[in-house]
Amino acid sequence: MAAERLQKIMAAAGVASRRKAEEFIAAGRVTLNGKVVMEQGTKADPEVDEIAVDGKPLKAAEQLLYFMLNKPKGYVTTVSDPEGRPTVMEFVSYRKERLYPVGRLDYGSEGLLLMTNDGDLAQKLTKAGWHMPKTYHVKVSGRPDEKAIERLRRGIMITLEDGERVKTSPAKIRLLEDAPNPWYEVILIEGRNRQIRRMFQHTGFLVEKIKRVQLGPLKLDIPPGKVRPLTVREVAQLKNLTASQKG
Repeated sequence: MAAERLQKIMAAAGVASRRKAEEFIAAGRVTLNGKVVMEQGTKADPEVDEIAVDGKPLKAAEQLLYFMLNKPKGYVTTVSDPEGRPTVMEFVSYRKERLYPVGRLDYGSEGLLLMTNDGDLAQKLTKAGWHMPKTYHVKVSGRPDEKAIERLRRGIMITLEDGERVKTSPAKIRLLEDAPNPWYEVILIEGRNRQIRRMFQHTGFLVEKIKRVQLGPLKLDIPPGKVRPLTVREVAQLKNLTASQKG
């Protein structure tokens, strides 16, 4: 990491604002590698140098990380599983930082999953009432007629695992591949547990495969089981979306 001004490092670590940090330096309350620093332009590398304020070592600012995972089938989207099933944490076990999955993809589904250590963004993305379009490719066993598809588009009553009955929000559905067991593109703005499977089952059809291919501005572009960091642009798009949804 490149050297930066002490007041910037202190602000990033949450010690004080840059202006307040300058006051700390001027008052001789800051040490760099054991020596008092009073020069405002002093630079340091927080990964190498020892910086302390009033004798207390500076806590390094946590680097916020954002990754896209193409989750294969047969993994649960939790940090741990009481049943001992494999979890998506296996794909980021090489990272020393504590990452966690945002949202869910059930055990039998695959596709795009966001993983991060940005708790603030994760909370905004998953909180009730925040609706981000999620696009799935869905293979159905048997061919629903147009009347059944139209019912799904408008929203239907489904029963959740706890027995509660809820009406699904309107969905966009179009035929992708016409076959005896066709593929559909389904776009939802909500993400209840096993929602797509429950929706089609309500109309008398079982879902064979589900793959999430898009999550808001993020488009799946990596093979199953692979992970890649989000680009600066992708992170900015996600944050802009959550900011626009306030209230």
